[in-house]
Amino acid sequence: MATAEERLLEWLRDAHAMEQQAETMLESQISRLENYPEVTAKLKEHLEETRRQAQLVNECIERRAGSSSAIKDAAAKMMAAAQGLSGLFVGDEVIKGSLASYTFEQMEIASYRILVAAAETVGDTTTAGICTQILREEEAMAEWLDKNMPGLVRKYLAREETPGVEAKH
Repeated sequence: MATAEERLLEWLRDAHAMEQQAETMLESQISRLENYPEVTAKLKEHLEETRRQAQLVNECIERRAGSSSAIKDAAAKMMAAAQGLSGLFVGDEVIKGSLASYTFEQMEIASYRILVAAAETVGDTTTAGICTQILREEEAMAEWLDKNMPGLVRKYLAREETPGVEAKH
């Protein structure tokens, strides 16, 4: 049976892998989005946040005398790459990408809530503070997606109904 300290370290490794996955997913989306500059700009901004978040989580792991899991990181990146490739085969890639991004943000939010509670339980106020900061950023991204999704859908549908206009991405 794992101790609370061991679980916290395990969950931090999971979070690091999750951020690696997010980075790969965001890079894939950004590389193909052409007709939605406001979405591209927000994804680029969140990509930089994601890279910083991965570094912060890694620092929490190292401070707890651990190291990130190369296997978990690699598996997460492979899964994200496969998700990115799936966008090539759908006609509504920007919409499917938004749906996937919103869903992923919700998973990240739940993960960081768990990490905050675990860190507080073991008395690691530094990790709790860092995870709270990251949690707020993930909540902000989810809120942005939630707020902007209806407009994105309308723009996509308008583009799709305009002859000679690319709507997919």
